[in-house]
Amino acid sequence: MLRILVLTLALLNLAYFAWAQGLLRDYGLAPAQQSEAQRLKHQIRAKDVRIMSADEARRADTVGSVPTRPPECLQAGLFDESQAEQLRQGLAAALPPGTWQMDPALEPGRWIVYMGRYPSAEVLAKKRSELASLNLKFEPLGNPALEFGLSLGGYDTEAAAAAELALLTRRGVRTARVVEERVPARGVLLKIAQVDDPMRSRLDDLRPLLAGKPLRPCK
Repeated sequence: MLRILVLTLALLNLAYFAWAQGLLRDYGLAPAQQSEAQRLKHQIRAKDVRIMSADEARRADTVGSVPTRPPECLQAGLFDESQAEQLRQGLAAALPPGTWQMDPALEPGRWIVYMGRYPSAEVLAKKRSELASLNLKFEPLGNPALEFGLSLGGYDTEAAAAAELALLTRRGVRTARVVEERVPARGVLLKIAQVDDPMRSRLDDLRPLLAGKPLRPCK
């Protein structure tokens, strides 16, 4: 029994020696080669190493960990001349040239089918329940001066709002009327055509210059 064990160990040692020396390479049995040329392929080349700034590293981490959204066109406004000048200075410092534009624009008036004003939020809530029972939809008001009230729809012209009021009257609405929620206004409109994730983070820093006006998808 001892003789068989010694013979087995000798054969195993012989097989290992042959494998380590590459004598069994023709049979597909050999250790991986570690030549100098192979090591050079995996060597880090100092000339290709670049130290990233803190801002670049933060953006790289964001890109690697959060799925990127496709670029989109965003706009905000209108701004008066004073607001527009401050915004231009901030945009010039934060965004690359040619990525944004500010143009004169006219914001059309807006007419709504309006109900109100009610004396309290409680009365307003009751009126909302009544409208819901009639399967009528209402929307938030864009003019705080009309609170407490309800808008049953907004339109670009007084005639369009009046036509909707006539339809609503036939459905049982008795106290609504047409009012001008927003008068036409001239100003400056900001448009950014290609807003990607890195640019979105920069725009967050510019929000104080937007005068409370949200960035919305371009029309």
